[in-house]
Amino acid sequence: MILTYVFYILLVILLFSVMIFVHELGHFITAKLSGVQVNEFSLFMGPAIWKKQKGETLYALRCIPIGGYCAMEGEDGDSDNPRAFTNAKVWKRLIILLAGCAMNFLTGLLIVALLVSFAFEAIPARTVLGIEEGRPFNSVEWLQAGDEIVEIDGEHVYVQGDITVLLDRDTDGLHDITVIRDGETLELTDVPMQRDYPGRNGEKLYGFSIGYRERSFGSVLSYTWNQYIDFARLVRLSFGDLFTGRASIKEMSGPVGIAAAVVEQGTKSETIGLGIENVLYMFAFIAISLAIVNLLPIPALDGGRIVGLLVTAALEKILRRKIDPKYEGYLHAAFMILLLVFIAFITFKDVFQFFGG
Repeated sequence: MILTYVFYILLVILLFSVMIFVHELGHFITAKLSGVQVNEFSLFMGPAIWKKQKGETLYALRCIPIGGYCAMEGEDGDSDNPRAFTNAKVWKRLIILLAGCAMNFLTGLLIVALLVSFAFEAIPARTVLGIEEGRPFNSVEWLQAGDEIVEIDGEHVYVQGDITVLLDRDTDGLHDITVIRDGETLELTDVPMQRDYPGRNGEKLYGFSIGYRERSFGSVLSYTWNQYIDFARLVRLSFGDLFTGRASIKEMSGPVGIAAAVVEQGTKSETIGLGIENVLYMFAFIAISLAIVNLLPIPALDGGRIVGLLVTAALEKILRRKIDPKYEGYLHAAFMILLLVFIAFITFKDVFQFFGG
């Protein structure tokens, strides 16, 4: 059992490292292709465990397994170097800033595509296969076997797993459901569906089953894309829950909490192979989540840097003079400190919950 935990912990560290690496690699490659000088390309933070100077760039592996960076000349300050980041054309700087998140999006999509292509024996569908006898929603007015569920309470159903996720979000037990029945789109209102049907292992279910569709090249592609879009939608729902008070900051997780959840998902799987699949599935979601979060217009994040770039470029056009980039650098540095403090707070909370139960 201990060896299993160690295996998944190492797997999580490896996957987080890959995620950070591909993000910074996106910045690195586009910077090099754009002619911007890269002073350092580093994986992780803190003192260097290994480093090597090659040309103008120092390549380093550091000891604290959090983050990483691609340090470009003049990135947060003025520089006379003609190959400094701030001296590159606006469109080149924009591509460099977007490239890290683009690599995370691509990584998430690639993981989903591989899992659907090689791990799925059949493609999950959205069609009701059967309804347990006596369920109150089994009627012509409400739900029937053969209905394809396409929307629940105003949210689109992209993949099979959305059905229970969306039903679980509304606790009053009445749902507005859109289905396709015999080729016709029907709006079913106030469908009474609750988790009150006894399952085999004592869990409560809704009392209906969803089928699968035949595996084909087209079904694999469509399911991969739908799952990818669904992951992005889950991020939106999570932020919405946080801002509306549906979820609290106590439910947020940092690196430790996320790693613990991923390791738990792997260790509770029936086999190592299935555990790896589940861990990869979660990391596809994490990769897409981090890409979206990093694009938020908050200073210190790529999204904040993009907004700063566009605002500065617009002001320079209006004022007809170059604005000293050090002021924007101060803003990013200040928010980076706040971000690190927030991450530390969340990390201590996760550690306390993990050891304190």
